[in-house]
Amino acid sequence: MKIALFGAGSAQFGYGTLGDIFNSRILEGAEIALMDINAAALDTVYRTSRDYIADHGLNFRLSATTDRREALTGADFVIISIEVGDRFRLWDMDWKVPMQFGIAQVYGENGGPGGIFHALRITPPILEICDDAADLCPDAVIFNYSNPMTAITTAVLRKHPNLKFVGMCHEIASLKRYVPAFLETPLENLHMRAAGLNHFSVLLEARYRDSGRDAYPEILEKAPGFFEREPGFSEVWDYTRRTGVVPETEGASDRWQIDIEESFRPWSDRTLFRAILETYRLLPITVDSHLGEYIAWARDAADNQGILDFYEFYRHALANQTWSEIRPDTRERVVPIMEGIVNDAGYEEMAVNLMNNGAIPDFPDSIAVEIPAVIDRHGLTPVRFESYPKGFGALIRNYAGVYDLTAEAILSGRRDLVLQAVLACPMVDKYHGMDRMVDTVIDNQREWLSYLS
Repeated sequence: MKIALFGAGSAQFGYGTLGDIFNSRILEGAEIALMDINAAALDTVYRTSRDYIADHGLNFRLSATTDRREALTGADFVIISIEVGDRFRLWDMDWKVPMQFGIAQVYGENGGPGGIFHALRITPPILEICDDAADLCPDAVIFNYSNPMTAITTAVLRKHPNLKFVGMCHEIASLKRYVPAFLETPLENLHMRAAGLNHFSVLLEARYRDSGRDAYPEILEKAPGFFEREPGFSEVWDYTRRTGVVPETEGASDRWQIDIEESFRPWSDRTLFRAILETYRLLPITVDSHLGEYIAWARDAADNQGILDFYEFYRHALANQTWSEIRPDTRERVVPIMEGIVNDAGYEEMAVNLMNNGAIPDFPDSIAVEIPAVIDRHGLTPVRFESYPKGFGALIRNYAGVYDLTAEAILSGRRDLVLQAVLACPMVDKYHGMDRMVDTVIDNQREWLSYLS
């Protein structure tokens, strides 16, 4: 068995993912190919990992290469976590340039014009990996952690519909983190299913395993009182600034370990979350910064202070969290999925990103969605829903055209489709200036966007 890690020179991704792989008895004996374009960073991760294998007497074979095709040759699993350029300088541009042209997007990573520009920049190098994978390891399961998840997954599977390409996101962990706490029952006693778009998904079903009883009525009853007081990113950022400690937040299944028990203001980081919960009677799986990228009225409902605090905390965390050794306790969901495929486990994974193909009714088949899937020797089989809530379904359909046009712009290199994607975006309420906005970003990010004409 061969596992290829792309972006392995990133200590957080490399050490964390390797730690989980090294803990697996089922994956024992695998060849692990580390790949990164940064040779120096890659060498550091390689040497540390090689020594860890030797010190712990583990049965894994390790290699490192800057050659993409070498890493892919013969791979059974491929895990991608990459970015291009200076992450936050470019994200700042994705967020602020549209705002200078009058677009009130609350954030700029996955949705809104900023999310379009991010997708245009990051998807081509992932497509290059997948082009080679289609040639060298066409049966490999390819896991992607890079954002914007829906745009990347949609573009890749349109170009390579036969690839086993899967988008992975940490946000689903919020259900594990909070729902057992306010229902006062162990996670193992809950069966939950969420679905929607990546970073724009809601809990659809919840039941108690011991009794089979529907848990959603109690969720709707207890969630408001819980989330009105639960600390959000404003509190996490305050804790980090006071103590210098960066708590684990991304993908954490446990409530955040900070010394603040109650939020500074009601519904901190979750006033848009609250609007969705109250209006649609559905529990979102993420917070305002992510939800707000998809909704035209988000600026009016979101906790904008919480969004700013989230951004500053995230910037600080990535700059100051130092990973210098293997982390065997990160619990990335990709490892149980690989184990489930090898072992023919047949378990249900809570959230993966795959092409819709009828999984969510009344939503285009050719756009990726975030849904549960059954994991067995056949790979990942999506859970299909007989119905989807009409109100929230209308919100996700509002964004389908943006992803459709963004994918086509990437695959064709057509600048005119970029402008059309911007004009289709629910956050865009202007026509004049949008052409210049697109040109401004392309000109300032020419190193990555010169393929658009």
